[in-house]
Amino acid sequence: MPDDPLPPAGQAQTEHTDESPPRREFNARGSTVVRCPSCNLPELNCLCPYRVSAHCRVEVWLLTHPIEHYKPTNTGRLIRDVLPRTRVFTWYRTAPDPALLALLDDPRYAPFVVFPDDQPGYAERVVDVERVIKRREAGRVPVLILLDGTWRQARKIFRRSDYLAGLPVLPLVTDRQTRYRLRKPASAEHLSTAEVAAELLRQAGESQAADHLDDYFEVFNECYAASRRYIKLTETSPAMQRLLAARQER
Repeated sequence: MPDDPLPPAGQAQTEHTDESPPRREFNARGSTVVRCPSCNLPELNCLCPYRVSAHCRVEVWLLTHPIEHYKPTNTGRLIRDVLPRTRVFTWYRTAPDPALLALLDDPRYAPFVVFPDDQPGYAERVVDVERVIKRREAGRVPVLILLDGTWRQARKIFRRSDYLAGLPVLPLVTDRQTRYRLRKPASAEHLSTAEVAAELLRQAGESQAADHLDDYFEVFNECYAASRRYIKLTETSPAMQRLLAARQER
C-alpha cells in the first residue's frame, strides 16, 4: 500500500513483535536529526504523546518492501501504533516469511489482499467490503493485507508472490483525497497506506479504530512537517486534542 501512494480503486523478514524492524543509519538528508527511538520522528515534535490504541475486529497485516522500513515518512507503522494486533512482514521475492505462510493457512483468519481492481488478470477474485463484514459475522477474523511500498513496489509484490494468488482482492472505492503532505503523490486520489487502512476500516464498520488512525495520521503530518521547518509546535490541533482526550479516557 504505497506511501508513494496507491490508487484509490484498490487501494510487510518477520512477524512484528514488540521490537521495530532493524533500522540502518540515515545517511541522506536528515541523517543528523535527533529522532525519538520510539516513533522515529524528530524529537522536536515527538508523536508519542498522541499514541492511542484502538480495539478492532479487523486485523491488518503489512507486507512491507524492505526499503520502506528505513523511511521515517512511512505511514504503515502508524497502523501498528494504533492497532496493536497489526502484524508486519518483510517481503522478499525468493524467501516468503514462514510465519506469514502459516497464518494464511490458519482457518481462524479470512485474509484479503488490498489492491486496485483496474489491473488485468484477476477480475474473478475481486470482492467488495461486504465480504469482509460477512466473514466477521461468521466468526472469522477478517484481515486486510496491505502491500506497503511505492506503487511500483506494491505491484511487484502482488504479481511475484504466489502465496497471494489464491486470495480475494479487495479494492478501495472512495472519493477521499489524500491529506499526506510528506511525499508528493502523482494524484490527490492516491492515498497513503495509513489512509487506505482507515478508509477500509470505516467502511467495514470499525469507526472508532478508523477515527483514531485518521487523527494519528493527521498529527503525524503536522509534527513531521513542522520539524522539517525546525518549528516547535506549541498549540494543539483538533486532531491532537481528540487523541489526548482518548488517552485520558483509558
